[in-house]
Amino acid sequence: MQQMKTRKAEEIRNELESLAEEKYRKFSSGLLPGSGNLLGVRIPSLREIAKREAKAGWHEYLAGASDDSFEEIMLQGLVIGYAKAAPEELCRALDCFVPKIDNWSVCDSTAMTISAAKKYPEIFFAYAKKCMAEETEFSMRFGIVLLLAHFINDEYYTEVLALLNRHEFPGYYAKMAAAWAVSVAYVKYPVETELWMKDCLLDDETFNKAVQKIKESYRVSKDAKKRVEMMKR
Repeated sequence: MQQMKTRKAEEIRNELESLAEEKYRKFSSGLLPGSGNLLGVRIPSLREIAKREAKAGWHEYLAGASDDSFEEIMLQGLVIGYAKAAPEELCRALDCFVPKIDNWSVCDSTAMTISAAKKYPEIFFAYAKKCMAEETEFSMRFGIVLLLAHFINDEYYTEVLALLNRHEFPGYYAKMAAAWAVSVAYVKYPVETELWMKDCLLDDETFNKAVQKIKESYRVSKDAKKRVEMMKR
């Protein structure tokens, strides 16, 4: 069994290498500082492979998947995102996967791909809270992006804002995710989010980044942008 799993990992690696583009690798390296293991495979190609492997037997794929490159780790997250399974199974798979995350791209692509969050909101909302409670940079970011991608809606947005209402986040990428989430909430619920911002506990860096992201949105009116600009600390 182990030999078969290893062969699958080798096949995937060979496929990725055949799809790799040196120019794209250099471009991606500039967006992902510190990630020295990029092959240079475009995300749409990774998604196609992930969809195929999710249908072909995702348990077996994950059991033998390689962590040797950015793309191989990204594939694991996307396979979990596309997999059709009981939510408890998917959460167990995420428990093994989330500690591998060390960059915003793998984090965000995985969190935003988990379509099961719409079907099983209670379970995945609780999972997002669990990730945030771990207080590590990318676990926190994963939880926040899961929230902003799937839970800024009528049922959950007030709870999302409550979870974001804190003075400290563990690292730059967690802070930036929090700012992003506030901006998404503002677009969908401008009145409520603006009131929340007036008294929220966010540190100045995160708060001001949220203001910037709101101002950059094409879905926010000019008058609203002026008001938010005046709130900048």
